[in-house]
Amino acid sequence: MHGKVIKSTGSWYEVRTDDGRIVECKVKGNFRLRGIRSTNPVAVGDGVTIKEQCTEGKEETAAFITEIDERRNYIIRKASNLSKQSHILAANVDMALLVVTIARPETSTTFIDRFLASAEAYRVPVCIAFNKVDDLSDTEQQTLDYWQALYTNIGYKCFRISALKATGIDELRTELANKTTLLAGHSGVGKSTLLNLLIPDAHVRTAHISDAHGTGMHTTTFSELFELPNHKGALIDIPGVKGFGTFNMEPEEVAHYFRDIFSISADCRFSNCTHTHEPGCAVLRALEDHQLAPSRYASYLSMMEDKDEGKYRAAY
Repeated sequence: MHGKVIKSTGSWYEVRTDDGRIVECKVKGNFRLRGIRSTNPVAVGDGVTIKEQCTEGKEETAAFITEIDERRNYIIRKASNLSKQSHILAANVDMALLVVTIARPETSTTFIDRFLASAEAYRVPVCIAFNKVDDLSDTEQQTLDYWQALYTNIGYKCFRISALKATGIDELRTELANKTTLLAGHSGVGKSTLLNLLIPDAHVRTAHISDAHGTGMHTTTFSELFELPNHKGALIDIPGVKGFGTFNMEPEEVAHYFRDIFSISADCRFSNCTHTHEPGCAVLRALEDHQLAPSRYASYLSMMEDKDEGKYRAAY
């Protein structure tokens, strides 16, 4: 029997079969031993083959995932406490929507850039939604203008929205139509509020921001796929991500996943330039000439340091 994984709680998976049934499944024990260096060998969005079998001495049947279809793509990050393992956020997506906020809580550009680079590495297109734009001071509004211009110029489509006030949502709905989209962002940026607005039947729990720390609480504890109204696409909601450790990326590859740096690097004197100290480096020259945003270069260096030190970056 074949279906798609629509919910993952870590040990159990909900699979919607091709004939429309929802079946709770586990993964066969030996499935985890096939060289998959991941904390979750099966992810929401995976196409899977399942087998139902009778439980000895009981009337009910148990269902097991026995095979995963070849993935069209996926997006992955380093597992937070297992540096040699990865965590697959979602599989077979058409795009990712990164929800960020300028303040309350502030999403750092380092977090944004790490997510964008990882998505580039796994060929997942990304749009950025700046949420809570109805609640910004004049200074914060200027920051928003700068960030939107920066990422738009690099080539990422940006939206200004207020999920709470339902502003800017129509344009976003058009972008999401007929696509399977990963919904990502820090805890507290309003992902759950946005999801409930786009899919009223989702009934996802929301929470207030901590006044003391300006950070959000995890309200989503597992990954789940929700159908958009009238079956016009789907959103995959994942728990809020605190940090984004990159996985399986060689140091010489990092610049390839920063669109602006990769474009500039074509003019470097040396083909193996690391853009850190070499003479004739076009990237360093662009940084000096204010043609490259300092925040982007800082994010690039932080990812290069990951490769040097094998770190998981949890504080972004």
